Amino acid sequence: MVVTPAFLANKIASLSFYKRRFNLPSMPKKPISVGDVLPAFSLFDQHNEPVSTSDFLGQPLVIFFYPKDHTPGCTAQACDFRNYESEFQAVGAQVIGINEASVKSHNGFAEKYGLKYPILSDPGHLVRKSFGASGILFNTVANRITYVTDKNHQVVYIFKSLLRATDHVEESLSFLKSLVK
Repeated sequence: MVVTPAFLANKIASLSFYKRRFNLPSMPKKPISVGDVLPAFSLFDQHNEPVSTSDFLGQPLVIFFYPKDHTPGCTAQACDFRNYESEFQAVGAQVIGINEASVKSHNGFAEKYGLKYPILSDPGHLVRKSFGASGILFNTVANRITYVTDKNHQVVYIFKSLLRATDHVEESLSFLKSLVK
């Protein structure tokens, strides 16, 4: 791929649009940690519908950032969240997947693997960066990290592991179940 001045100008304009449109904050000085409240955000899902954290007020969230659609580890992780979706619903939690891929890519990914929960498009990693979540490959690709919140969207658990993709589901669900005992 040849990166031309026109390509760069288009990418910068696109990122600026999303930052203004959704009033996204810049990269925080420190990463979000347990006890912090999630930054509010809105992104488009796989159906090109806006999804906001405010849509889930009063409900715990399980937000997972993952590197790329249709790759073995990411597909295993997304399908594992799908397989346990009813258990997450049983504890009142909403699962949300996020990465930089386009709405079109997410739509194909969700359809191919039967993913019903929101998969959000984060162009330029603006939301991931607002969480202070590190990336890989010079911060150009999302690292694999999961945030679990309480019903007030205060972070109660964070699990980060690039290589243990399916452990994100087990770790998140176990933690949520421990809260309702």
